[in-house]
Amino acid sequence: MSVTRHPGAVPGAPAPAPAGPVHSLPTRLHALERLLGDPDDPANPVGRAAVLDADERGEMLAAGEDALHTYGLHTEFVPAGLGGRLTRLDHLVEVMRAVYRRDPCLGLGHGAASFIAAVNIWTAGDAEQQAAAAESLRRGGRIAVGYHELAHGNDMARTEFTARLRGDRLVLDGRKEVITNARRADALVLLARTSTAPGSRSHSQLLVPSADIPAGRLTHLPRYRTTGMRGVQLGGLRFDSCPLPAASVLGGTPGRGLETALRSFQVTRTTLVSMSVGIVDTALDTALRHVRDRRLYGRTAADLPHVRSVLTGVYVDLLTADCFATVATRALHLLPGETAIHAQAVKYVVAGILMDAVNRLSGVLGAHFYLREGPSALFQKLLRDIQPVGFGHAARAACQTSLLPQLPLLARRAWREHTTPPAALFAVGEELPPLDFGALALSAGGRESLSTSIEAALGDLPDGAGPAYGGGPAYGLLRAHAERFAREPARLAEACAALDPGELSVAASPFAYDLTTRYTTLLTAAACVGTWSWARRAGIPELSEPAWAAAALHRLSTPRGAAPRALPRPLEDALWERLVERHRTGGGYTLLPRAPHHPADAGGRTQ
Repeated sequence: MSVTRHPGAVPGAPAPAPAGPVHSLPTRLHALERLLGDPDDPANPVGRAAVLDADERGEMLAAGEDALHTYGLHTEFVPAGLGGRLTRLDHLVEVMRAVYRRDPCLGLGHGAASFIAAVNIWTAGDAEQQAAAAESLRRGGRIAVGYHELAHGNDMARTEFTARLRGDRLVLDGRKEVITNARRADALVLLARTSTAPGSRSHSQLLVPSADIPAGRLTHLPRYRTTGMRGVQLGGLRFDSCPLPAASVLGGTPGRGLETALRSFQVTRTTLVSMSVGIVDTALDTALRHVRDRRLYGRTAADLPHVRSVLTGVYVDLLTADCFATVATRALHLLPGETAIHAQAVKYVVAGILMDAVNRLSGVLGAHFYLREGPSALFQKLLRDIQPVGFGHAARAACQTSLLPQLPLLARRAWREHTTPPAALFAVGEELPPLDFGALALSAGGRESLSTSIEAALGDLPDGAGPAYGGGPAYGLLRAHAERFAREPARLAEACAALDPGELSVAASPFAYDLTTRYTTLLTAAACVGTWSWARRAGIPELSEPAWAAAALHRLSTPRGAAPRALPRPLEDALWERLVERHRTGGGYTLLPRAPHHPADAGGRTQ
């Protein structure tokens, strides 16, 4: 599989940056931001105006793709051992958030789509397949993945697309649909049924260089037009008796397709949702600009108590989402035997938080949220572009269903054994061991340590008054909620141990589904408590202050089905001041502030 061109690049576009040594994350972010330029400059071909123009046309932003190609974005997806820059998934997430903040279509269409495909190759491919894919990506090529068929949705076990062995050839027949970059890909990763026998060993993944497909055997289906992510090129493929080498099977051994997908999903579901935090980061910034400029009743909209309350609540929820997604991303390196659970929980919880946050911001903007012109015009695009985070790649409901059969196992093991996770799990930005794709387990087998970690962190909570910025009241609220969540594993164990087997499938009752919601909320709360506790011991500015963690647990304790809990006024005031300061300095709204963007000298996240 070779690449001699950059699909979609204008003639004469520069070649991507050579792989070379893996530079530090701030250095890479600095280089990327310089290439993307000032988003507010109307003359910038990758600025907000250009992003909106491309969205109106339903096209990928060509100048944005050229900039990312020059940066060598696809090299970020290649493990360092294969000549790329991928050493840590949290660093990859930070790079991709910079792209998603600028234009989610570039994030998915130019970037993440190839990453989704590539993870399968790093997980199961043989040395030759991995080397070929790495070379292609380093040169700027695209790899597309075809998992789904519209008739079966997320039920990949019912795949009808076939690859039958005839002599020394595989013959492909059938359709794959809703594939990003189906027409533009240099290679395809396809899930196919390779046996008529029942069971999970009847499916394989194939790595198919587009140039190797014989003429007349592949038909490109019409493009799927979408409401959000308008520029992303979604297509479909129909293969008709298409012969390919038997060596096209990923890894060389048939029957491992579903197993490979389940392992790969642990990486992609976790990291793609975390990348989408960048969308909400920009949405919150856009809303803050609007309310600070808009005058109502003789004052700015930002002076209205309700507006402040909504914006502060979104800020807290964004910190909460970032915290759980970051902990789960670090777990892929540190606890690969448990991430089969974390990935489902992140998709269910964090995707829901992100979508809800942008919807609530739209209420603050009022009639301005759907205007396609003017200072806030980008918001309507972000509101549309965030929606696929809830169903793209896998639906939130499907992830919730996958958690159901885990509950009795957790009741018998994790919630009784109380295993302590490594402190490094919560050490945001700190070093990580190398990622081992082969260590990702198909099932956690009831072993999971994050949900029972809160009890150990209670010792870090002082009883008396604390420092400024929330001080004693914040500590008191944090302790009260942490103690309640620390008791939740025992309550869940009692309820889940009694579940009838009929409650562990899609036919489960609302009560059983509610248990998965309680469990994933517990995981989120544990991530926040553990991160705050580590930051307090490490003396990390802002992150060690109790207000954000107390506010996060306060909102997570909202009764299910109710509107998010309003924060106590002193806590809300303290967090509003922090939010305004982040807005003033351009530091963003995630756990660790990033260096502000300057047109002449763009900076990177201080991490």
